[in-house]
Amino acid sequence: MKIAIFGQFYKTDPKHVSKLISILEKKNLSIFIEKNYLEKLYDLPNSIKTFSNLDNSFDLLISIGGDGTILKAITYVKDLNIPIVGLNTGRLGFLAKIQFDKLEEFIDTIVSGDYSVSERSLIEVYTSTENKDLKSLNFALNEISVGRKNTTSMIFIETKLDGKYLNSYWADGLIIATPTGSTGYSLSCGGPIIMPEAENLVITPIAPHNLNARPLVIADNTEISLKIDGRENEFLISLDSRITTLNKNTTVKIKKSSFNIKMIEFESESFLYTLREKLMWGKDRRNSQ
Repeated sequence: MKIAIFGQFYKTDPKHVSKLISILEKKNLSIFIEKNYLEKLYDLPNSIKTFSNLDNSFDLLISIGGDGTILKAITYVKDLNIPIVGLNTGRLGFLAKIQFDKLEEFIDTIVSGDYSVSERSLIEVYTSTENKDLKSLNFALNEISVGRKNTTSMIFIETKLDGKYLNSYWADGLIIATPTGSTGYSLSCGGPIIMPEAENLVITPIAPHNLNARPLVIADNTEISLKIDGRENEFLISLDSRITTLNKNTTVKIKKSSFNIKMIEFESESFLYTLREKLMWGKDRRNSQ
């Protein structure tokens, strides 16, 4: 089994990496660490093999960090169908499932193949004006959002679905979230939680001035068209954690990507279990009476 390891140094305790490598080597697995990441891990030997890009010879990518690290890891995986699993050294963690104190137990489960794969849909963006930041990495696993840049004033977001006018939002911005992203930024702005396998997207306004503007769940085969206007000449567009600037009146089109990301799921760490634990559902004292 050929395994890629990716992390972001500021979220990593070197002991996590050392223990992971020790366990993987003990099982005679082939290990490759992302080159820039390894250079910052001074306690590891330089003899460890590295990668700068992935190919379909890899069987698995292990992300070390939180959910944000997994969002970064998908920019390496792209459409290669390499399953991803996260070692959670972050905080909330809806995607990073492996807890450090159970690391060896979960690695045994992976090696034995006793897991399932969750297919996570992505969305991608196209713009009426060319932007080099969106040319090769125009997709997102969680959400694509538009927002104001250098102003405290609201922006105006004309929104169409499959070419038909939906609404004009006066707001700080607008979020288009996948089912995976429904537990992220969209949730914090009042959006609904969507099961990962649902074939839906959710449109969630950010601090809307229209008091009757509410999140809207739509079919994921819908093409969403946004046109932004406001007092400033530029606005921000964010794809997960990657941000770039576009000129106002640029038309932004968002649709479901042609490929999915594969996330490894464990029976003991299911999505419903994660919801109960992270959101403390069912923790009401009346449930134990």
